[in-house]
Amino acid sequence: MNNAILTPGSVFLIFLLVYSALFPYDRVTWLMEVVPVIITLPLLWFTYRRFPLTWLLYAVIVIHSVVLIVGGMYTYARVPFGFEIAQWFGLERNPYDKIGHFMQGFSPALIAREILMRGKYVNGRRMLAFLVISIVLGISAFYELIEWWAALWMGQDADSFLGTQGDIWDTQSDMFFALIGSIVALGLFSKYHDTLIAKMEIHENSR
Repeated sequence: MNNAILTPGSVFLIFLLVYSALFPYDRVTWLMEVVPVIITLPLLWFTYRRFPLTWLLYAVIVIHSVVLIVGGMYTYARVPFGFEIAQWFGLERNPYDKIGHFMQGFSPALIAREILMRGKYVNGRRMLAFLVISIVLGISAFYELIEWWAALWMGQDADSFLGTQGDIWDTQSDMFFALIGSIVALGLFSKYHDTLIAKMEIHENSR
């Protein structure tokens, strides 16, 4: 477990998490946005020896965590990079939250794919892709429920967490970007992911 804790990715995320906690735009929003990172890091450390993931997954998880931490620090509607993107493409709103929801599909797609494949839970590539995308949409829908519950609990104070910026179709577009993220992940990395999993299984069987 110590080796997992001291990886450059882990150290970087811990540093970024601490830094973001010192200067958040809104501390409650920050906490709600970074909770997945706070939960995921210890989970990865404690499962590292028993169920290590491919390096691809660890890399994707680090990238996704950075997106969450930055969104938590500034709130999604105020991330500077999002304003730059809006200016490039002539958008009326900060689109950084869509990057977050894209990663909400991209990252879980590869995680679900690896678990299903290594656990031998499904046969057939088409069924695998169908189940992965279904899992991603389920996660995305549940996250939208969390946002709804937060809105009911916090009232107007939930605006920074929701990041709707006045878009009445924000929920639907969030899920759509998660869907796109899952499809892109499967389309770009399935073959390479297969290779990494095969190498990992050979290594595990040789022990």
